[in-house]
Amino acid sequence: MTIDEFISRVEQQMGFSPTADQHRAVTEIARFLAFRHDHAVMVMRGSAGTGKTTLTAALVRTLASLRQKMVLLAPTGRAAKVLSHYSGMAAFTIHRKIYRERSVAAGGGVFNLNDNLHADTLFVVDEASMIANEGLGESVFGTGCLLDDLITYVYGGRNCRLMLIGDTAQLPPVGEEESPALAAEVLQGYGLSVFQADLDEVVRQAGESGILYNATLIRTMITHDAMTQLPRIRLQGFADVSVVPGNELIEALSQSYQHVGVDDTIVVTRSNKTARIYNLGIRSTILDRGDDLLSSGDRLMIVKNHYLPPASVQGEDRPPFAFIANGDCCRVVKVRRQREMHGLNFADVWLHFPDYDNYEYQSTVVLDSLSTDAPALTREQSDQLYQRVLDDYADLPCKADRMAAMRQDPYFTALQIKFAYAVTCHKAQGGQWAHVYIDQGYMTDDMLTPDYIHWLYTAFTRARERLFLVNWREGQIQT
Repeated sequence: MTIDEFISRVEQQMGFSPTADQHRAVTEIARFLAFRHDHAVMVMRGSAGTGKTTLTAALVRTLASLRQKMVLLAPTGRAAKVLSHYSGMAAFTIHRKIYRERSVAAGGGVFNLNDNLHADTLFVVDEASMIANEGLGESVFGTGCLLDDLITYVYGGRNCRLMLIGDTAQLPPVGEEESPALAAEVLQGYGLSVFQADLDEVVRQAGESGILYNATLIRTMITHDAMTQLPRIRLQGFADVSVVPGNELIEALSQSYQHVGVDDTIVVTRSNKTARIYNLGIRSTILDRGDDLLSSGDRLMIVKNHYLPPASVQGEDRPPFAFIANGDCCRVVKVRRQREMHGLNFADVWLHFPDYDNYEYQSTVVLDSLSTDAPALTREQSDQLYQRVLDDYADLPCKADRMAAMRQDPYFTALQIKFAYAVTCHKAQGGQWAHVYIDQGYMTDDMLTPDYIHWLYTAFTRARERLFLVNWREGQIQT
Protein backbone atom coordinates (compact mmCIF):
# COMPACT_ATOMS: atom_id res chain seq x y z
CA MET A 1 0.00 0.00 0.00
CA THR A 2 1.32 3.45 -0.90
CA ILE A 3 1.45 6.36 1.52
CA ASP A 4 -1.34 8.13 -0.38
CA GLU A 5 -3.56 5.04 -0.18
CA PHE A 6 -2.96 4.77 3.56
CA ILE A 7 -3.79 8.45 4.09
CA SER A 8 -7.01 8.03 2.10
CA ARG A 9 -8.10 5.00 4.18
CA VAL A 10 -7.49 6.76 7.51
CA GLU A 11 -9.37 9.87 6.40
CA GLN A 12 -12.29 7.75 5.16
CA GLN A 13 -12.44 6.14 8.61
CA MET A 14 -12.80 9.59 10.18
CA GLY A 15 -16.21 9.99 8.59
CA PHE A 16 -15.76 13.63 7.58
CA SER A 17 -13.34 15.81 5.65
CA PRO A 18 -10.20 16.34 7.73
CA THR A 19 -8.89 19.76 8.64
CA ALA A 20 -5.57 20.86 7.23
CA ASP A 21 -3.95 20.03 10.59
CA GLN A 22 -5.48 16.55 10.59
CA HIS A 23 -4.39 15.88 7.02
CA ARG A 24 -0.82 16.92 7.87
CA ALA A 25 -0.92 14.66 10.94
CA VAL A 26 -2.10 11.63 8.95
CA THR A 27 0.57 12.31 6.35
CA GLU A 28 3.28 12.46 9.02
CA ILE A 29 2.00 9.24 10.61
CA ALA A 30 2.16 7.55 7.20
CA ARG A 31 5.76 8.75 6.77
CA PHE A 32 6.58 7.46 10.25
CA LEU A 33 5.14 4.02 9.51
CA ALA A 34 6.97 3.83 6.18
CA PHE A 35 10.31 4.92 7.67
CA ARG A 36 12.77 2.04 7.44
CA HIS A 37 14.88 2.82 10.50
CA ASP A 38 13.70 0.87 13.56
CA HIS A 39 14.37 3.63 16.09
CA ALA A 40 11.63 6.06 15.11
CA VAL A 41 8.93 7.61 17.29
CA MET A 42 5.74 9.49 16.38
CA VAL A 43 4.44 12.34 18.57
CA MET A 44 0.96 13.74 17.97
CA ARG A 45 0.02 16.73 20.10
CA GLY A 46 -3.45 18.21 20.11
CA SER A 47 -5.62 20.36 22.33
CA ALA A 48 -9.24 19.76 23.29
CA GLY A 49 -11.69 19.72 20.39
CA THR A 50 -9.11 19.43 17.61
CA GLY A 51 -10.18 15.93 16.63
CA LYS A 52 -7.24 14.11 18.20
CA THR A 53 -9.47 11.38 19.59
CA THR A 54 -11.34 10.92 16.30
CA LEU A 55 -8.12 10.75 14.32
CA THR A 56 -6.60 8.24 16.77
CA ALA A 57 -9.66 6.00 16.57
CA ALA A 58 -9.61 6.14 12.75
CA LEU A 59 -5.91 5.29 12.74
CA VAL A 60 -6.40 2.29 15.05
CA ARG A 61 -9.29 0.96 12.93
CA THR A 62 -7.28 1.37 9.73
CA LEU A 63 -4.20 -0.36 11.13
CA ALA A 64 -6.36 -3.17 12.54
CA SER A 65 -7.92 -3.71 9.10
CA LEU A 66 -4.38 -3.94 7.68
CA ARG A 67 -3.51 -6.53 10.37
CA GLN A 68 -0.89 -4.28 11.90
CA LYS A 69 -0.10 -5.54 15.42
CA MET A 70 -0.77 -2.88 18.07
CA VAL A 71 -0.69 -2.45 21.83
CA LEU A 72 -2.70 0.45 23.29
CA LEU A 73 -1.45 1.99 26.52
CA ALA A 74 -2.30 4.86 28.88
CA PRO A 75 -0.81 6.09 32.18
CA THR A 76 -3.88 5.33 34.35
CA GLY A 77 -6.70 2.81 34.48
CA ARG A 78 -9.32 5.46 33.78
CA ALA A 79 -7.37 6.81 30.79
CA ALA A 80 -6.94 3.25 29.48
CA LYS A 81 -10.67 2.68 29.76
CA VAL A 82 -11.38 5.90 27.81
CA LEU A 83 -8.89 4.82 25.13
CA SER A 84 -10.52 1.38 24.90
CA HIS A 85 -13.94 2.98 24.52
CA TYR A 86 -13.16 5.25 21.59
CA SER A 87 -10.65 2.99 19.82
CA GLY A 88 -12.65 -0.24 20.06
CA MET A 89 -9.56 -2.16 21.24
CA ALA A 90 -8.47 -3.25 24.70
CA ALA A 91 -5.99 -0.84 26.30
CA PHE A 92 -3.67 -1.38 29.25
CA THR A 93 -1.91 0.81 31.77
CA ILE A 94 1.76 1.37 31.04
CA HIS A 95 2.89 0.01 34.40
CA ARG A 96 0.94 -3.21 34.10
CA LYS A 97 2.33 -3.84 30.61
CA ILE A 98 6.01 -3.05 30.96
CA TYR A 99 6.78 -4.21 34.52
CA ARG A 100 6.71 -7.63 36.20
CA GLU A 101 6.96 -8.35 39.90
CA ARG A 102 9.93 -10.21 41.25
CA SER A 103 9.17 -13.57 42.82
CA VAL A 104 8.78 -13.92 46.58
CA ALA A 105 12.11 -15.74 46.73
CA ALA A 106 13.81 -12.82 44.97
CA GLY A 107 12.08 -10.26 47.19
CA GLY A 108 8.51 -9.54 46.09
CA GLY A 109 7.08 -6.04 46.07
CA VAL A 110 9.64 -4.81 43.52
CA PHE A 111 8.80 -4.58 39.81
CA ASN A 112 11.50 -5.14 37.21
CA LEU A 113 11.26 -4.04 33.60
CA ASN A 114 9.65 -6.79 31.56
CA ASP A 115 11.06 -8.28 28.38
CA ASN A 116 9.28 -7.08 25.27
CA LEU A 117 8.39 -10.30 23.46
CA HIS A 118 6.35 -8.49 20.80
CA ALA A 119 7.59 -8.19 17.23
CA ASP A 120 6.57 -5.81 14.42
CA THR A 121 4.26 -4.05 16.87
CA LEU A 122 3.18 -0.42 17.19
CA PHE A 123 2.72 0.77 20.78
CA VAL A 124 0.19 3.63 20.93
CA VAL A 125 0.22 5.63 24.18
CA ASP A 126 -2.56 8.12 24.92
CA GLU A 127 -2.47 10.88 27.57
CA ALA A 128 1.31 10.92 27.21
CA SER A 129 1.53 14.31 28.95
CA MET A 130 1.20 12.37 32.23
CA ILE A 131 4.33 10.25 31.67
CA ALA A 132 6.98 11.33 34.16
CA ASN A 133 10.72 10.92 33.91
CA GLU A 134 11.83 12.33 37.25
CA GLY A 135 11.90 9.81 40.09
CA LEU A 136 10.18 11.22 43.20
CA GLY A 137 11.98 9.34 45.96
CA GLU A 138 12.55 5.61 45.88
CA SER A 139 10.51 3.65 43.34
CA VAL A 140 9.71 -0.04 43.22
CA PHE A 141 9.19 0.20 39.43
CA GLY A 142 12.23 -0.33 37.23
CA THR A 143 14.60 2.62 37.24
CA GLY A 144 11.96 4.96 38.70
CA CYS A 145 11.91 6.95 35.43
CA LEU A 146 8.83 5.88 33.50
CA LEU A 147 9.72 7.39 30.12
CA ASP A 148 13.18 5.83 30.21
CA ASP A 149 11.66 2.44 31.01
CA LEU A 150 8.90 2.73 28.40
CA ILE A 151 11.38 3.49 25.62
CA THR A 152 13.76 0.75 26.77
CA TYR A 153 10.87 -1.73 26.81
CA VAL A 154 9.33 -0.82 23.44
CA TYR A 155 12.57 -0.69 21.46
CA GLY A 156 13.79 -3.85 23.17
CA GLY A 157 11.31 -5.76 21.00
CA ARG A 158 11.99 -6.77 17.43
CA ASN A 159 10.96 -4.00 15.03
CA CYS A 160 8.69 -2.31 17.57
CA ARG A 161 7.85 1.38 17.55
CA LEU A 162 6.18 3.96 19.74
CA MET A 163 3.49 6.56 19.06
CA LEU A 164 2.84 9.14 21.79
CA ILE A 165 -0.38 11.17 21.88
CA GLY A 166 -1.18 13.99 24.27
CA ASP A 167 -1.86 17.63 25.05
CA THR A 168 1.03 19.84 26.13
CA ALA A 169 -1.37 22.37 27.67
CA GLN A 170 -2.41 19.90 30.37
CA LEU A 171 -0.63 19.67 33.69
CA PRO A 172 2.85 18.17 33.34
CA PRO A 173 3.87 15.35 35.68
CA VAL A 174 4.41 16.31 39.31
CA GLY A 175 7.85 17.85 39.76
CA GLU A 176 8.39 18.63 36.08
CA GLU A 177 7.96 21.87 34.13
CA GLU A 178 6.95 20.21 30.87
CA SER A 179 5.75 16.85 29.65
CA PRO A 180 8.94 15.07 28.55
CA ALA A 181 7.16 12.40 26.50
CA LEU A 182 5.78 15.09 24.17
CA ALA A 183 9.05 17.02 23.75
CA ALA A 184 10.91 16.23 20.52
CA GLU A 185 14.29 17.24 21.90
CA VAL A 186 13.89 14.87 24.86
CA LEU A 187 13.01 11.96 22.56
CA GLN A 188 15.89 12.77 20.23
CA GLY A 189 18.15 12.36 23.26
CA TYR A 190 17.29 8.66 23.19
CA GLY A 191 18.70 8.37 19.69
CA LEU A 192 15.22 8.28 18.11
CA SER A 193 14.16 9.80 14.82
CA VAL A 194 11.19 11.96 15.79
CA PHE A 195 8.14 12.46 13.58
CA GLN A 196 5.70 15.00 15.00
CA ALA A 197 2.38 16.67 14.27
CA ASP A 198 0.31 19.29 16.05
CA LEU A 199 -3.46 19.72 15.94
CA ASP A 200 -4.43 23.30 16.79
CA GLU A 201 -7.65 23.98 14.87
CA VAL A 202 -10.71 23.40 17.07
CA VAL A 203 -13.40 21.54 15.15
CA ARG A 204 -15.59 19.80 17.74
CA GLN A 205 -18.65 21.93 18.52
CA ALA A 206 -16.47 24.98 18.04
CA GLY A 207 -19.36 27.40 17.73
CA GLU A 208 -21.66 26.07 20.46
CA SER A 209 -19.51 24.65 23.26
CA GLY A 210 -18.58 27.08 25.97
CA ILE A 211 -16.31 24.42 27.46
CA LEU A 212 -14.22 24.25 24.30
CA TYR A 213 -14.39 27.98 23.60
CA ASN A 214 -13.05 28.86 27.03
CA ALA A 215 -10.54 26.00 27.15
CA THR A 216 -9.11 27.21 23.83
CA LEU A 217 -8.93 30.76 25.17
CA ILE A 218 -7.08 29.57 28.27
CA ARG A 219 -4.71 27.49 26.15
CA THR A 220 -3.68 30.52 24.09
CA MET A 221 -2.40 32.12 27.29
CA ILE A 222 0.09 29.25 27.53
CA THR A 223 1.18 29.15 23.90
CA HIS A 224 1.52 32.91 23.50
CA ASP A 225 2.80 33.65 27.02
CA ALA A 226 0.22 36.46 27.33
CA MET A 227 -0.36 35.95 31.03
CA THR A 228 -0.99 39.51 32.11
CA GLN A 229 -4.35 38.96 33.80
CA LEU A 230 -6.56 36.16 35.02
CA PRO A 231 -8.55 34.43 32.26
CA ARG A 232 -12.03 35.87 31.88
CA ILE A 233 -14.57 33.13 31.24
CA ARG A 234 -17.30 33.79 28.71
CA LEU A 235 -20.76 32.54 29.68
CA GLN A 236 -23.02 34.49 27.32
CA GLY A 237 -24.31 32.39 24.46
CA PHE A 238 -23.30 29.08 25.99
CA ALA A 239 -25.57 26.67 27.80
CA ASP A 240 -22.84 24.29 28.99
CA VAL A 241 -20.90 26.64 31.30
CA SER A 242 -22.42 28.38 34.32
CA VAL A 243 -21.48 29.88 37.67
CA VAL A 244 -22.77 28.27 40.86
CA PRO A 245 -22.84 30.45 44.02
CA GLY A 246 -22.00 28.68 47.24
CA ASN A 247 -25.58 28.81 48.51
CA GLU A 248 -26.80 26.94 45.40
CA LEU A 249 -24.06 24.30 45.29
CA ILE A 250 -25.87 21.56 47.23
CA GLU A 251 -28.92 21.79 45.00
CA ALA A 252 -26.81 21.87 41.84
CA LEU A 253 -24.79 18.80 42.84
CA SER A 254 -27.97 16.96 43.85
CA GLN A 255 -29.45 17.63 40.41
CA SER A 256 -26.26 16.41 38.69
CA TYR A 257 -26.34 13.21 40.75
CA GLN A 258 -29.96 12.70 39.68
CA HIS A 259 -29.46 13.50 36.00
CA VAL A 260 -26.09 11.91 35.14
CA GLY A 261 -25.29 9.90 38.27
CA VAL A 262 -22.75 10.15 41.07
CA ASP A 263 -20.13 8.29 39.02
CA ASP A 264 -20.33 10.81 36.17
CA THR A 265 -20.09 13.91 38.38
CA ILE A 266 -16.87 15.24 39.88
CA VAL A 267 -15.65 18.28 41.84
CA VAL A 268 -12.12 19.40 40.90
CA THR A 269 -10.13 21.39 43.46
CA ARG A 270 -6.69 22.89 43.83
CA SER A 271 -5.74 21.21 47.11
CA ASN A 272 -6.22 17.99 49.03
CA LYS A 273 -7.58 20.02 51.94
CA THR A 274 -10.37 21.53 49.82
CA ALA A 275 -11.14 18.10 48.34
CA ARG A 276 -11.45 16.64 51.84
CA ILE A 277 -13.88 19.38 52.90
CA TYR A 278 -16.00 18.78 49.79
CA ASN A 279 -16.00 15.02 50.24
CA LEU A 280 -17.10 15.15 53.85
CA GLY A 281 -19.75 17.78 53.04
CA ILE A 282 -21.15 15.83 50.09
CA ARG A 283 -21.40 12.64 52.15
CA SER A 284 -23.13 14.29 55.09
CA THR A 285 -25.35 16.83 53.30
CA ILE A 286 -26.29 15.18 50.00
CA LEU A 287 -25.70 11.45 50.46
CA ASP A 288 -26.70 11.31 54.15
CA ARG A 289 -23.67 9.20 55.13
CA GLY A 290 -22.06 11.56 57.62
CA ASP A 291 -22.43 9.28 60.65
CA ASP A 292 -20.45 6.42 59.09
CA LEU A 293 -16.72 6.58 58.44
CA LEU A 294 -17.28 4.42 55.35
CA SER A 295 -20.47 3.05 53.78
CA SER A 296 -21.61 0.75 51.00
CA GLY A 297 -21.86 2.72 47.77
CA ASP A 298 -19.08 5.19 48.64
CA ARG A 299 -16.82 6.22 45.78
CA LEU A 300 -13.14 5.88 46.68
CA MET A 301 -9.76 6.62 45.19
CA ILE A 302 -6.66 4.62 46.08
CA VAL A 303 -4.00 7.15 47.15
CA LYS A 304 -0.94 4.93 47.53
CA ASN A 305 0.26 2.02 45.40
CA HIS A 306 -0.83 -1.31 46.90
CA TYR A 307 1.15 -4.40 45.95
CA LEU A 308 -0.55 -7.78 45.91
CA PRO A 309 1.17 -11.11 46.61
CA PRO A 310 2.60 -12.76 43.47
CA ALA A 311 0.34 -15.08 41.50
CA SER A 312 2.16 -18.12 42.92
CA VAL A 313 0.96 -17.10 46.39
CA GLN A 314 -2.56 -15.97 45.52
CA GLY A 315 -3.64 -19.11 43.66
CA GLU A 316 -6.33 -19.31 41.00
CA ASP A 317 -8.54 -16.60 42.54
CA ARG A 318 -5.98 -13.84 42.01
CA PRO A 319 -7.02 -10.38 40.74
CA PRO A 320 -6.29 -9.37 37.13
CA PHE A 321 -3.52 -7.04 38.36
CA ALA A 322 -0.32 -7.34 40.41
CA PHE A 323 -0.90 -4.04 42.19
CA ILE A 324 -3.57 -1.40 42.70
CA ALA A 325 -2.24 1.95 41.55
CA ASN A 326 -2.33 5.33 43.20
CA GLY A 327 -5.26 7.08 41.48
CA ASP A 328 -7.35 3.98 40.75
CA CYS A 329 -11.05 4.49 41.56
CA CYS A 330 -13.48 1.99 43.05
CA ARG A 331 -16.84 1.70 44.79
CA VAL A 332 -17.49 0.16 48.19
CA VAL A 333 -19.68 -2.95 48.03
CA LYS A 334 -19.73 -3.73 51.75
CA VAL A 335 -17.88 -2.85 54.95
CA ARG A 336 -17.13 -5.21 57.83
CA ARG A 337 -15.17 -5.26 61.12
CA GLN A 338 -14.23 -1.65 61.73
CA ARG A 339 -11.61 -1.68 64.49
CA GLU A 340 -8.63 0.17 65.96
CA MET A 341 -5.11 -1.21 65.73
CA HIS A 342 -1.69 0.39 66.10
CA GLY A 343 -3.34 3.72 66.92
CA LEU A 344 -5.22 3.83 63.60
CA ASN A 345 -8.67 2.76 62.36
CA PHE A 346 -9.15 -0.11 59.93
CA ALA A 347 -12.00 -1.95 58.20
CA ASP A 348 -12.42 -4.95 55.92
CA VAL A 349 -14.06 -3.93 52.66
CA TRP A 350 -15.20 -5.41 49.36
CA LEU A 351 -14.37 -3.04 46.50
CA HIS A 352 -15.69 -2.89 42.93
CA PHE A 353 -13.22 -1.62 40.28
CA PRO A 354 -15.13 -0.37 37.19
CA ASP A 355 -11.93 0.40 35.24
CA TYR A 356 -10.75 -3.21 35.54
CA ASP A 357 -13.63 -5.24 34.12
CA ASN A 358 -15.74 -4.59 37.24
CA TYR A 359 -13.48 -6.81 39.34
CA GLU A 360 -14.47 -7.15 43.02
CA TYR A 361 -11.59 -7.25 45.49
CA GLN A 362 -11.58 -7.78 49.26
CA SER A 363 -8.99 -5.97 51.36
CA THR A 364 -8.29 -4.18 54.63
CA VAL A 365 -8.30 -0.37 54.40
CA VAL A 366 -6.97 2.26 56.78
CA LEU A 367 -9.73 4.78 57.44
CA ASP A 368 -7.55 7.59 58.79
CA SER A 369 -6.35 8.55 55.31
CA LEU A 370 -9.93 9.69 54.58
CA SER A 371 -9.62 12.62 56.98
CA THR A 372 -6.07 13.90 56.37
CA ASP A 373 -5.23 17.04 54.41
CA ALA A 374 -2.15 15.22 53.12
CA PRO A 375 -2.29 13.19 49.88
CA ALA A 376 -2.47 9.98 51.99
CA LEU A 377 -1.55 9.13 55.60
CA THR A 378 0.61 11.83 57.16
CA ARG A 379 4.32 11.18 57.65
CA GLU A 380 3.73 10.84 61.39
CA GLN A 381 0.92 8.30 60.91
CA SER A 382 2.98 6.26 58.46
CA ASP A 383 6.01 6.24 60.78
CA GLN A 384 3.82 5.20 63.72
CA LEU A 385 2.24 2.36 61.76
CA TYR A 386 5.65 1.13 60.55
CA GLN A 387 7.16 1.07 64.02
CA ARG A 388 4.20 -0.58 65.74
CA VAL A 389 3.87 -3.32 63.14
CA LEU A 390 7.62 -3.88 63.23
CA ASP A 391 7.38 -4.33 67.01
CA ASP A 392 4.90 -7.16 66.43
CA TYR A 393 7.66 -9.14 64.71
CA ALA A 394 10.47 -8.30 67.12
CA ASP A 395 10.70 -11.99 68.06
CA LEU A 396 12.00 -12.83 64.57
CA PRO A 397 15.81 -12.70 64.85
CA CYS A 398 16.53 -12.14 61.16
CA LYS A 399 15.81 -8.69 59.67
CA ALA A 400 14.93 -10.22 56.30
CA ASP A 401 12.29 -12.37 58.00
CA ARG A 402 10.86 -9.33 59.80
CA MET A 403 10.62 -7.40 56.54
CA ALA A 404 9.01 -10.35 54.78
CA ALA A 405 6.45 -10.66 57.60
CA MET A 406 5.63 -6.95 57.36
CA ARG A 407 4.97 -7.25 53.63
CA GLN A 408 2.31 -9.83 54.49
CA ASP A 409 0.84 -7.89 57.44
CA PRO A 410 -2.77 -6.81 56.71
CA TYR A 411 -2.42 -3.56 58.66
CA PHE A 412 0.94 -2.45 57.28
CA THR A 413 -0.24 -3.23 53.72
CA ALA A 414 -3.77 -1.86 54.18
CA LEU A 415 -5.15 0.18 51.28
CA GLN A 416 -4.90 3.93 51.80
CA ILE A 417 -8.05 5.57 50.46
CA LYS A 418 -9.85 8.88 50.04
CA PHE A 419 -13.39 9.67 48.99
CA ALA A 420 -13.60 10.45 45.27
CA TYR A 421 -16.57 12.83 44.99
CA ALA A 422 -14.03 15.66 44.89
CA VAL A 423 -10.41 15.30 43.77
CA THR A 424 -7.43 17.44 42.88
CA CYS A 425 -6.84 18.18 39.21
CA HIS A 426 -3.80 15.90 39.04
CA LYS A 427 -5.97 13.03 40.25
CA ALA A 428 -8.68 13.88 37.69
CA GLN A 429 -6.23 13.99 34.78
CA GLY A 430 -6.80 11.28 32.21
CA GLY A 431 -10.54 11.04 32.92
CA GLN A 432 -13.69 12.84 31.81
CA TRP A 433 -17.08 13.26 33.46
CA ALA A 434 -20.44 14.48 32.18
CA HIS A 435 -20.70 17.19 34.86
CA VAL A 436 -17.60 18.85 36.32
CA TYR A 437 -17.59 21.40 39.15
CA ILE A 438 -14.42 23.51 39.44
CA ASP A 439 -13.44 25.23 42.68
CA GLN A 440 -10.25 27.18 42.05
CA GLY A 441 -10.32 28.80 45.49
CA TYR A 442 -9.26 32.35 46.15
CA MET A 443 -7.44 33.91 43.19
CA THR A 444 -5.92 37.32 42.54
CA ASP A 445 -3.97 38.72 39.59
CA ASP A 446 -0.64 38.36 41.41
CA MET A 447 -1.30 34.63 41.90
CA LEU A 448 -1.30 34.08 38.12
CA THR A 449 1.41 31.57 37.12
CA PRO A 450 1.94 29.13 34.25
CA ASP A 451 1.07 26.31 36.67
CA TYR A 452 -2.32 27.90 37.32
CA ILE A 453 -3.05 28.24 33.58
CA HIS A 454 -2.17 24.57 33.01
CA TRP A 455 -4.33 23.65 36.01
CA LEU A 456 -7.33 25.64 34.75
CA TYR A 457 -7.09 24.26 31.21
CA THR A 458 -6.83 20.69 32.50
CA ALA A 459 -9.80 21.20 34.82
CA PHE A 460 -11.97 22.64 32.02
CA THR A 461 -11.20 19.77 29.67
CA ARG A 462 -12.39 17.13 32.17
CA ALA A 463 -16.01 18.05 31.31
CA ARG A 464 -17.93 16.34 28.50
CA GLU A 465 -21.35 18.02 28.84
CA ARG A 466 -21.60 20.64 31.58
CA LEU A 467 -19.11 22.77 33.48
CA PHE A 468 -19.96 24.53 36.75
CA LEU A 469 -17.71 27.27 38.17
CA VAL A 470 -18.08 27.36 41.95
CA ASN A 471 -17.97 30.77 43.67
CA TRP A 472 -16.25 32.31 40.64
CA ARG A 473 -15.22 35.90 41.19
CA GLU A 474 -16.97 38.51 39.03
CA GLY A 475 -13.67 39.85 37.69
CA GLN A 476 -13.09 36.52 35.99
CA ILE A 477 -16.40 36.54 34.11
CA GLN A 478 -16.62 38.11 30.66
CA THR A 479 -19.87 40.04 30.31
